[in-house]
Amino acid sequence: MTGLDDPQGLAAQLLKARRLGTVFAVAPEDVPQTEAEAYAVQHAVAETLGPIGGWKVGAGGADAQPSAAPLPASVIVAAPARLPPAYSDRLVEAEIAFRIARDLPPRDATYSRAEVLAAIGSCHPVVEVVQWRVEEGVAAAPNLKLADNLGHGGLVVGEAVPNWQAIDFTALQVTQEIAGQAPKQGKGNPAGDMIRLIAWLADEGAVWAGGLKAGQIVTCGSWTGITEAAAEAQVVVTFGGLAPVTLTFQAA
Repeated sequence: MTGLDDPQGLAAQLLKARRLGTVFAVAPEDVPQTEAEAYAVQHAVAETLGPIGGWKVGAGGADAQPSAAPLPASVIVAAPARLPPAYSDRLVEAEIAFRIARDLPPRDATYSRAEVLAAIGSCHPVVEVVQWRVEEGVAAAPNLKLADNLGHGGLVVGEAVPNWQAIDFTALQVTQEIAGQAPKQGKGNPAGDMIRLIAWLADEGAVWAGGLKAGQIVTCGSWTGITEAAAEAQVVVTFGGLAPVTLTFQAA
């Protein structure tokens, strides 16, 4: 793959893997060499998956450049959820997400923190379900993971958090419990300020899709890392004293 000559080729392979519930090995010449190439593939896939219901965005640290992927509305569900056997990997991440209540369309001026906060309607604990289409999975090259929607498979959305503006998210703790495993705990988002991530989406990451739109939900990165659950094992994620998010994966 050179330049942006053929994003459709890899996009077609990713879409086929989605339909069949399989993974595939990407030929070396088809691995995106730049972020621009990876995003071109990602956007080509999104054009086929229907309306964008939200976004995933994250960064490796407080000063790191964010990366993002659109979330098809069709795979966003409310908790408690029972997910189909199509989610064969059964990989989960505990996250915090924000529902957009007011459009943040593309514009020349950057959005201020106050404008972004004013556009947020609610905050939710969520569980992102990770599902790779590329054979290498989490070990794939960064730009290949970006092309594969950063491994997004689905999003299970918990109840809205009351008075979320008063929460110190840097001190908030999460406990992830999966039947048959020792509980997993985390504290704070690795990207630091989650509002910074949403502002970047409005200014840059979501511009190609018309910006952030009312009703979309933005999930801001894992607090626990990726964990595998057994079929029929209940997953329970609890942030602080907030209502838990629960889900199970159906057995094949």
